[in-house]
Amino acid sequence: MKQGMKKSGRSAKYIFGVWGGITVLTGIAGVLGYSVFSSSPDSIIAFITALAAGGILSMVAETMIPEAFEEAQSFIGLITASGFLAFFLLMKTGW
Repeated sequence: MKQGMKKSGRSAKYIFGVWGGITVLTGIAGVLGYSVFSSSPDSIIAFITALAAGGILSMVAETMIPEAFEEAQSFIGLITASGFLAFFLLMKTGW
C-alpha cells in the first residue's frame, strides 16, 4: 500500500500521516471497545472476537494472495473466511 501511495505521487509526510492516523484511531477504538464491552457476557465477547478475527483473515487474504484477489475481486475475503469457518466447524464436530 505504501508503495502504491508513493507511486501515485503522495509525499512521505502524507503517507506517514495516514498510517500514523490509522494507528492512533485503532488504539482509541481498542480502548473504547474494552471499556464498553468489558462487562459483557462471554458469548458477546466471543462473537466480537470472531468477527474481528474474520476481518483480519479477510484482510490478510486480500493482501497476501493477490492472484486470488484478481480472480475473485471483492469476494476473496468472504471465500477465505467461509473456508476457515467450514474448517473450524468440521474440527469442532469431530469430522
